[in-house]
Amino acid sequence: MNDPNAGLTRLSLNQETIRQWSLPELAAGCAKAGVPGVGLWRAPVQEYGVERAARVMRDTGLTVTSLCRGGFCTALEPAARSVALADNRRAIDEAATLATDTLVLVSGGLPPGSRDLAGARERIADALAELGPYAASVGVRLAIEPLHPMFAADRCVVSTLAQALDLAERFPAEQVGVVIDTYHLWWDDTIAAGIARAGTGGRIAAFQLADWITPLPAGVLLGRGQLGDGSVDLRWFRERVDAAGWTGLVEVEIFNEALWARDGGEVLAEVARRYAEHVL
Repeated sequence: MNDPNAGLTRLSLNQETIRQWSLPELAAGCAKAGVPGVGLWRAPVQEYGVERAARVMRDTGLTVTSLCRGGFCTALEPAARSVALADNRRAIDEAATLATDTLVLVSGGLPPGSRDLAGARERIADALAELGPYAASVGVRLAIEPLHPMFAADRCVVSTLAQALDLAERFPAEQVGVVIDTYHLWWDDTIAAGIARAGTGGRIAAFQLADWITPLPAGVLLGRGQLGDGSVDLRWFRERVDAAGWTGLVEVEIFNEALWARDGGEVLAEVARRYAEHVL
């Protein structure tokens, strides 16, 4: 594909991919480049102001494809669970203000001293039962994101798409969906069946791209690779997600300190080129 901007009508840039940009810079840069969507994170949005951020998105005509993150609902203590539920309700309200229909949930890891994965997942289900109806009432869907198994102990006890769907399917599809993130799911040999299952049930709430690079950089959370630099067959994923019925925007979410040290406009142009080369 010769034109690096061709086919960008479904591209969304996650805020963390170009963390060095302020929120207005992100909006202006995406609008100028013809990128129609952005994924946002709660901390920088709160710092800027949720209402102000919503105005910037409206003024630039950008679609907010997701807000990250809610979740962390695996605590055992009632007081800690109440705090987590209250924070998730605030996150739902923020998503509604930003006019996004997707709140990404990172479910939470094992409580200190616990080895009970099944019990932790049941507490996630309990939280979904409480939060789902409220989220749907304001036009927001809770989107369970399975994370790579290396994060199961401290960050997310939901490690596979099948596990995420097992939880989501207990609830109406308009309340709870799933996130398909290539960085976290590329290794799973059951992923094709999982994507088809998610599509059949109308459960795909977000589709995110990043590559898996080795050796892993120090600090695995910041080890996502630029599209095309690693082991993931990104086009394969896109084709299967499309075949499952997903017609929404495709969000590029890369945590990488090397990208953050570069000029933001240069990074965005590279993302657009790599998206055209490796995803379309």
